[in-house]
Amino acid sequence: MPESATSTASGRTQQAGPPICDAGIRRAFDFLGKRWNGVIIGSLSEGPLGFAGLRRNVGSITDSMLSDRLSELTRAGLVERIVTDTRPPGVSYQLSDAGRELLPILHQLGVWAATNLTDDRCGPSKTS
Repeated sequence: MPESATSTASGRTQQAGPPICDAGIRRAFDFLGKRWNGVIIGSLSEGPLGFAGLRRNVGSITDSMLSDRLSELTRAGLVERIVTDTRPPGVSYQLSDAGRELLPILHQLGVWAATNLTDDRCGPSKTS
């Protein structure tokens, strides 16, 4: 048996260390947990928006931070940047197929959080 594997009471071999899914979950939360990324994805769930529309929807984000996050989300393949051939050129952002695949997962996570992460279990509410 390889050194990195262990035997369980049932005789099955189990890999030592964290399960592979932990690495994927960690990557997902590292990325989606960055401030504003989830909010931007949620803002685009209803359809394409321009920069000013996103800024209004997201709230107190700075223009440079919004630009950085949009670039990051575009590089990750979750958001598409669309340039229209007008004078002056128009730019809008929309979710890619991968971004749209994420929406039901984010919705379920929100439902779970609303049910299980009450303010008294998570610390002081930001609204209090």
